[in-house]
Amino acid sequence: MKKIKILFADDHGIVRDGLRSLFKSDPEFTIVGEAADGVEALSLVAKHQPDVAILDISMPNLNGIEATTLIKKNYPGTKVLILTIHEDEGYIQEMILAGADGYVVKNAEKKEIFDGVRSVANNESFFSPSVSRVLLDGLIKRTRSKESIPNYDSKLTRRETEILRLIAEGMTSKEIAEKLFLSISTVNSHRMNMMKKLDIHDTASLVKYAISKNLVEVKTSNSIK
Repeated sequence: MKKIKILFADDHGIVRDGLRSLFKSDPEFTIVGEAADGVEALSLVAKHQPDVAILDISMPNLNGIEATTLIKKNYPGTKVLILTIHEDEGYIQEMILAGADGYVVKNAEKKEIFDGVRSVANNESFFSPSVSRVLLDGLIKRTRSKESIPNYDSKLTRRETEILRLIAEGMTSKEIAEKLFLSISTVNSHRMNMMKKLDIHDTASLVKYAISKNLVEVKTSNSIK
């Protein structure tokens, strides 16, 4: 039987120790690499071309969202399984958009983690039952209230519009980067792209534009004149 080549990335040593013991307990898997951050994970994927890369979302240098995007772009033969504590809809949607093939929560049982690896290695999507419920509940809620995911400006990408909304709410690039698990340089790059697309050259004008498009709720005491 062909073994499934895996590597895993998590910035907590105790988690890596646990994953190492877990996968060594089953001869179906072979570990080809371990990483403590997204940059190291990307390097190991390039070197070993694993069948499955198991990534956390919250990692230094390059987070799981950014690492997944780069892996799927440059090494499409490697499947990505997210293993994380995060179960809110926003994180799940971000990982799906980044190209993740599966999403498993860290409190999952051994069988569920193994099933997730096997599924994505066989070109199937896999989501923990709790994750599937979060997605379904969100869909039902939006459908019943006739809501869609918040308005997005047609001139901008979904990510750019999301960042524009946060800028208009008064958040700094650092705060936005922490909230969306992006690097500050990535946030600033999106900001520059927005300004270029909209022919806007300062933050105040960006805020006015966001207000004009009803992307933020205007508070009388903070309204821009």
